[in-house]
Amino acid sequence: WVIRIACRHAARWTIEYGIDVVVDVPTSSVALAVSTLVRERNKVFINSGAATSDLTGAACSPNTIHWTYDTYNLAKGTGGAMVAAGGRTWFFITADYAFGHALERDTTAFVNAAGGRVLGSVRTPFPGTTDFSSFLQQGQRSRANVIGLANAGGDTINSIKQAAEFRITRGGTKIAGLLVFVTDVHSLGLEVAQGLVLTETFYWDLNDRTRAFTRRLGAMPGNLRPSMVQAGCYSGILHYLKAVGDMGVAAAKASGADAVNRMKAMPTSDDAFGEGTVRPDGRKIHPAYLFEVKTPAESRGAWDYYKLISTIPANEAFRPINEGGCALVRS
Repeated sequence: WVIRIACRHAARWTIEYGIDVVVDVPTSSVALAVSTLVRERNKVFINSGAATSDLTGAACSPNTIHWTYDTYNLAKGTGGAMVAAGGRTWFFITADYAFGHALERDTTAFVNAAGGRVLGSVRTPFPGTTDFSSFLQQGQRSRANVIGLANAGGDTINSIKQAAEFRITRGGTKIAGLLVFVTDVHSLGLEVAQGLVLTETFYWDLNDRTRAFTRRLGAMPGNLRPSMVQAGCYSGILHYLKAVGDMGVAAAKASGADAVNRMKAMPTSDDAFGEGTVRPDGRKIHPAYLFEVKTPAESRGAWDYYKLISTIPANEAFRPINEGGCALVRS
């Protein structure tokens, strides 16, 4: 029903209100459906919040750009780091929808390629699950080195809190939050979140340009800092407007596919992500960053949460273009 409602709204926006661009769509199953609808209407879809790498793979579209991160990128960053650190056996707690399935699939590929093994997994209902204790205990009983959380948002926060409450990590089991936002760390607090390894493509305090971008946003409710999804919405819209300025408003409104092609032809540049490009398959390319959450003693104050472990270069951060199966890519 969520997919039906989202598509109904998107159709109404494009038909009744003449909307040319749909941005964000933070659920993979909905994003896949919206991408199809936008293609049918020849509009533009700039995805920031949905993660499934299928948006630039088998389900790629000439009208869609996948901007901020995806399941391949998260799996390579966090999953690859955990395996390299000795986490060679895994158990997945997976949200039972498109995002969770894709994240488990992509992480499993990296674990297997590195010589690791997946000992088991459990699918959790989405939405509606708040008690993850039995799933965490299943992972603990599997004797896996790592319990991978192929979920997001409140599910990830609850899983990590309950892992601490039930002392799941006391025997040496590691918890891998495969999609964790800085706002999640803020909700958890450093006492609980300290030591988590995670992958993001934007962090407000990464460098002078990200700090400048954050200052320009001004005061946010609750003194919040922008997440990578919010930064991706800004960056994607900015690049779209540059393309519109280059090709003209009338031409951009006449064909969303042409507007996307112009976005692909132009290099990207902004303070949130720096310099980048958009590939023919619609994948926006920029570096990714592997962070570790600081201890309370290491933090200098509010929102000083991450220490940089390594930078994944832009040409390595996302799935190679010839491996996704996108029909837009010429062999």
